[in-house]
Amino acid sequence: MIRAMWTAATGMSAQQMLIDVMANNLANVNTTSFKKSRAEFEDLMYTTYKEQGSQTAAGGYVPVGIEVGMGTGPVAVSKIFTQGDYVQTKNKLDLAIEGDGFFKVIAADQDNQEVYTREGSFKLDKDGYIVNSRGDRLQPEFSVPSNTTNIVIAKNGDITCLDSSDTVLATGSISIYTFTNPAGLKAIGENYYIATDASGDAVEGVPGTDNFGTIAQGYIEMSNVDAVEEMINMIAGQRAYEINSKAIKTADSMLQVANNLVR
Repeated sequence: MIRAMWTAATGMSAQQMLIDVMANNLANVNTTSFKKSRAEFEDLMYTTYKEQGSQTAAGGYVPVGIEVGMGTGPVAVSKIFTQGDYVQTKNKLDLAIEGDGFFKVIAADQDNQEVYTREGSFKLDKDGYIVNSRGDRLQPEFSVPSNTTNIVIAKNGDITCLDSSDTVLATGSISIYTFTNPAGLKAIGENYYIATDASGDAVEGVPGTDNFGTIAQGYIEMSNVDAVEEMINMIAGQRAYEINSKAIKTADSMLQVANNLVR
């Protein structure tokens, strides 16, 4: 009975983590390019009272053993990199990646570290460089001439800056980056990810080639969180939490009965 209480307690802790993950998903339902997380669990160790296949006194073999599990525990919280919906903004510097890939920027408040993001709400700084809302420059850097009146960004990432008479003032290109295992990226907040040994090194490529996605100008990618799905999962998690708490109460009642036995 004591074992049952501790086992059910692991279930309550697991469901608490599940709710924490879903709460973060729901909090970011309107965060541009946010990717939802999914909590994953595994069963814990087992107490074995009889081994499967052990030999009986009659010379036979036990077909099914006796094992009692010790509960559950978290094994991973993984990012799900399915695409979110696209919203047309008609802003020349709003960019969305259609398919696989990330933009690379240099994060000034992260010790000028190379970070990766799907968030493509770009702007121009005072020097004409393409930056995001935090002022971090898109890589490779590109400076738009001051007399530019129109910026055209093709699906393959080619940038063309034109003046009022459609004369080409400057050209450049935007690269995107992919990873062997995107789920292995480390989320550091601010819509940023950094490469890890689990994700592998970033592979630079031209949008629209091989497995690299294309760039859509005038669009942004929204969060891939489905609020209805999260709410349903939250209800299921709440009920599982209640069931585990009920198991603790049941074990406690049984223990109370045992303590009240009178000879």
